[in-house]
Amino acid sequence: MTTLSAAPAPVWLAALRSGAAEELPTLSLPTFRGTPGWEFTEIPELDLDTYPQAAAGDASVAESASLIFDHLPEGTIRLTQVDQAIADATTPVPPGDGTKQATVLPLEVAAALHPELVEPFLGRIETARTPFTARNDRDWTGGFFVHVPRGVRLEAPVLLSLIQDQAGRTVSPRTLIVIEDGAEAEVWSQTVSSSPELEALVNGVVEIHVGQNARLRFVDVQDLSEQTWIFGAQRATIERDGWIDWITLGLGSAKGKVFQETSLDGPGAHGRVTGGYATHGTQHLDFDTLQTHMAPNTTSDLAFRGVVAEKSSTVWRGMIKVDEAGQQTDAFQESRNLLLGRKAHADAIPGLEIAANDVRCTHAAAIAQIDPDQLFYLRSRGLSLNMARRMVIEGFLAELVTRFEEGPVREALGEILQRRMDAVLK
Repeated sequence: MTTLSAAPAPVWLAALRSGAAEELPTLSLPTFRGTPGWEFTEIPELDLDTYPQAAAGDASVAESASLIFDHLPEGTIRLTQVDQAIADATTPVPPGDGTKQATVLPLEVAAALHPELVEPFLGRIETARTPFTARNDRDWTGGFFVHVPRGVRLEAPVLLSLIQDQAGRTVSPRTLIVIEDGAEAEVWSQTVSSSPELEALVNGVVEIHVGQNARLRFVDVQDLSEQTWIFGAQRATIERDGWIDWITLGLGSAKGKVFQETSLDGPGAHGRVTGGYATHGTQHLDFDTLQTHMAPNTTSDLAFRGVVAEKSSTVWRGMIKVDEAGQQTDAFQESRNLLLGRKAHADAIPGLEIAANDVRCTHAAAIAQIDPDQLFYLRSRGLSLNMARRMVIEGFLAELVTRFEEGPVREALGEILQRRMDAVLK
């Protein structure tokens, strides 16, 4: 494993960073019920200045860290970052059609070597500006860049790994994925702590562009220490007849909020988002999703499922937004939550904002505890109470797993959820 040194920042990137630094003093931390989107997550105890940026990490940590994905498909392309240090453990990127080749590089290196690929897409997050997004613009180093040229299909997935190792510090990961017209790729991303007791902060930004008739499956899983804050802003834009299958799992961290937007910008674009979380102790996870339909004949399908145990709490707030140009939109969203204790709490808030007059938009939300009749039925067949509860929970999550097509993704995510259930139900 080798550590890659950062290339000199190009002028346009330096300007982006300095602009964010100048903007920061004008931005205040979101306030509970005083800032739209923050009605369910309080962070009065958070002082960002007490979490300085992490220094360059020890790349050797990647060799011993406990990662999320145990079994990788043959040929997987890997890029790993430890705190602020990039550790390169990748196999050579395979060529596509013999003349074009995908690019998997640290984002800083790609910005210097291939500005024509990076500059048009970097810094396009359009969610409400906060100190979190501005700090990420100013502070990120290393970063991940995946670019798949027009018509190229990657046969193996790309695995992007962030390992946080320094206590009391902030890591600001930045990911940019560009899938050009007619290309296909699968990108897996994992964010973990080197220790289950690590107290720190992760403040990430993910930007994705899917070109015309291109296809991307993006799998994003975090299993941070349950003493670590997490904040994130993630956005994907999909052009005409493009397709994204976005899978996100929130397992670890103590408290935080992640914004996730799927913007269907071209006619015929499709976005499918599958989210899951399993919390216990005093964890608090908040997902704020947005499905934006900016063109006609677009479709989106979002489903989140959560298991909430002990004194933990979760929030899912979803919005389907249809522009005037989004005629014949077909959009769906749902959130279903299973509470495993009387002190567990979940909020599910679906919403619609529709400016077009020829659409089909539906939503559903449900929060419930385990049905005692189901437990009675299973126990009457000889199962213990713990086994019966486990079977009901697994059945609840199985409907989430079946949204993944058979193959390495379903197997990997099924194993991850099983391990998480072992931790939550121990």
